[in-house]
Amino acid sequence: MTLDHSPEPQADIRLLLATLAIWGMAVAIAAQTGLYGRLYPPLLAPLVALGIFVPIAIYAASAPFRRTVAAIGLRRLTLLHVWRIPAAIVFFWYGSQGLLPETFVRNAAWGDLLAGIFALVVSILPESRNRYLAFHVFGFADFVLAVATGLTLTLQGDPRMAAIQTLPLALIPLYGVGISGATHIMAFHLLRRSRNATVAEGA
Repeated sequence: MTLDHSPEPQADIRLLLATLAIWGMAVAIAAQTGLYGRLYPPLLAPLVALGIFVPIAIYAASAPFRRTVAAIGLRRLTLLHVWRIPAAIVFFWYGSQGLLPETFVRNAAWGDLLAGIFALVVSILPESRNRYLAFHVFGFADFVLAVATGLTLTLQGDPRMAAIQTLPLALIPLYGVGISGATHIMAFHLLRRSRNATVAEGA
């Protein structure tokens, strides 16, 4: 069984990768120059939300973009989340130095580590709609918990959360979180389409 049905639009995929690279560089430059550090910390929350909302809005409005994501396929959308393993390691290191709150490390680092390992295992195994669904449900739940914990601690004024405004940590909430959240939602849409196609074929 295969869940990837579309031919790869190589030019569109290259454009998407270039856009992601520019986004990542913009976040790195803003963090390196201290732009994020000059913001009132609660204002970071809308930036994180925009990082999720904008890709999803484009996905909803653009049929060519939806075709590009379908061509990338569920396996690679899932494999992408392996990045959460090094993110977890960074969180653990900062936590061990007392640079992040223990609650945040417990909720975000351990969840990201498990999600990253889960993504790797699912990507290696033969394709299975149920495994993809299980990962994206787990990964999305972990994502919500981590973001909610970070936002809560920031609003409470924990000074250690200021670390997320600097490199390399800034790349996680202001870049990786947007990609993770958006790809989870896109994956749910692809999984629903594959279920509907299966039902239609069996009718």
